[in-house]
Amino acid sequence: MLSPANQDGVKATNVGVRIQVADGLMAAMENSFSLEPELLVATFLPSGGRISLNHAWETVFGPQDDVWSRLPDADKELVREYTSDAAAGSLVTNRLFMVQHPARDQAIPVLIHFLPVMIPAEGDAVVAIMVTGEVLAEPTSWMHSQTERHRMETLGRMTMGMVHDFNNLLSGIVGHTELLKRVAEEDPGSVAGSEHLQTIEKASLDGATLVRRIQQYIRQERQSAFEPVDLRKIVEDAVALTRPYWYNEPRRQGVVIDATLEAGNVPSILGSPSELRDVFVNLILNAVQAMPQGGNIAIGMSTDDRNRVLVTVRDTGTGMTDRVRARIFEPLFTTKGKRGTGMGLAVCYGTVQEHEGDIEVETRLGYGTSFVVSFPAADIDASTVEHAEDSSAAPPAHILVVDDEEMVRNVLARLLRLKGHEVTTAESGPSGLKILQTQTFDLIFTDQGMPQMAGREFAEAVRSALPNIPIALITGDTDIGEPDSNIDLVISKPFRGDQLESAIRLLLRRQSPKA
Repeated sequence: MLSPANQDGVKATNVGVRIQVADGLMAAMENSFSLEPELLVATFLPSGGRISLNHAWETVFGPQDDVWSRLPDADKELVREYTSDAAAGSLVTNRLFMVQHPARDQAIPVLIHFLPVMIPAEGDAVVAIMVTGEVLAEPTSWMHSQTERHRMETLGRMTMGMVHDFNNLLSGIVGHTELLKRVAEEDPGSVAGSEHLQTIEKASLDGATLVRRIQQYIRQERQSAFEPVDLRKIVEDAVALTRPYWYNEPRRQGVVIDATLEAGNVPSILGSPSELRDVFVNLILNAVQAMPQGGNIAIGMSTDDRNRVLVTVRDTGTGMTDRVRARIFEPLFTTKGKRGTGMGLAVCYGTVQEHEGDIEVETRLGYGTSFVVSFPAADIDASTVEHAEDSSAAPPAHILVVDDEEMVRNVLARLLRLKGHEVTTAESGPSGLKILQTQTFDLIFTDQGMPQMAGREFAEAVRSALPNIPIALITGDTDIGEPDSNIDLVISKPFRGDQLESAIRLLLRRQSPKA
């Protein structure tokens, strides 16, 4: 029996999965606009000659003798290469092609797999090549289905709710970390490992940045402005964060990998610290994976004559062939088999491009690889820019904190008390209104997502009795909204102590009768 073989020479009994082919595709020999879910399958001789095509294949690619006629010329050349690789016994999977179909204005994305078919009894000779395809376009009918649309809207609301809960957790992590750091400063002997606390804080804030990126994606927003970034600090963070992978784990396996960083004074760049940190973490991990027998990672920083900041990540690993080098930034391309996703370097490339940067690769098989990342220097030095609005303490204030989440409420209250403020807490909007009947406050912090009475509803109720009191809305929701006649300031979770102090200063300065 003929069986497609995987890279390890093990026969694959079930190849591919059944897929949904885009509704609305017009079969060349049928006046039909629908198709049952079916895997695209074609069989070829090792020389490339066609043996058979199934109906789904003909519907997408056409029944022509040249089964690849609907592909661009560049993709046809890739098909020849992949067919040749499969004929030599290699499994070639997850290759994305765009098929120009006459029934559609837009090209159809199809994920193609080239599978060598072998006969074990005849020395594993490749006797045929099975090519399977998965159409990645959604059926046209999906766009017009009210039921499916409702399902997606519900899914979106669920996702936003998950983001809200995650932000509440992050608020607790960031807040408790700051409290522990304060204890360590006042009594250094009571807490060991302040570096670990800083790492926890950094990871928490990076997680918050990730949530904000998800929120921007849901709202189809992009980051409107970057901040001045000390790239040397970013690279140092990446080296520290990856130390378990290039130092600890290899040594447990008897492998030695050394990493060195040589960085002079380089100008700042404009960017997102968390996104840039991800770039260099990925490059370092990529270098580690290229050195299974150990080696050296050398990271250097410099500037060029175009006033660009350069970061070089060089390893002494296995290196790459020219063919692999040409494809390493393609999504889904990986040389790591099941261990790789094919997205790490693709994401790096996209992030560098977003920062108006460039990334170049120099490699030689058996001699290692160098990635050179360059960014335009910022026009202003980060050392002259205040990262926060103002680091000075806000004047003491009597503050009402309203939040249904006990952890967030307690952390917020304790952070404010550490800065010398008097704080009263309420677990709900109605409780807050009751407290306001007997006490006077300088300002109010209220959560948005609360049962019984949401934050904006609470603020509206407060305004009817106290039109002049400043109110800040603290929210982890995806749609945070804007300040309005009832809300003076909106603060996103998770928050830091210096952000709260800046908010208090701003609110007290703005305090004036409402129009």
